[in-house]
Amino acid sequence: MPVEERLGTFIKRAEQALMGAKNAALKPAGVTIPQYAALYVLSETPGISAAELARRCGVTPPTMNTVLTNLRERGLIERTPHALHRNVLETRLTAEGRKVMHAADRRAVPVERALAAEFTEAERKALMDMLERAAAVLESVRPE
Repeated sequence: MPVEERLGTFIKRAEQALMGAKNAALKPAGVTIPQYAALYVLSETPGISAAELARRCGVTPPTMNTVLTNLRERGLIERTPHALHRNVLETRLTAEGRKVMHAADRRAVPVERALAAEFTEAERKALMDMLERAAAVLESVRPE
């Protein structure tokens, strides 16, 4: 199959460009993309478990544990035992974590807005739908 017909090549190029732009935007805020993603999700869903946080951020549980360790060492999150399930740790932002998340978000949002501005509303919706379909089919053909 010729490279110009491989959709994966185009998806990967777009992903690399997005990650490069976001990484550069987030650097002054002192966080990586995975750290920002975790802080953002935690700001929306405080108390979430590490396993669920990993799923929502699109990383493996071991990667999320590393991210959480780094965030905890910097005082950006706190982890406490769940009231009913003592083996589950609830994760929440600290005041400093909220401050860093907001600073990072102010830098990441313009990247997302610039990307969105390149498409009409109908194109954005169609692109999101097509990417969802792509993810679903790729998950269905993944070897066990």
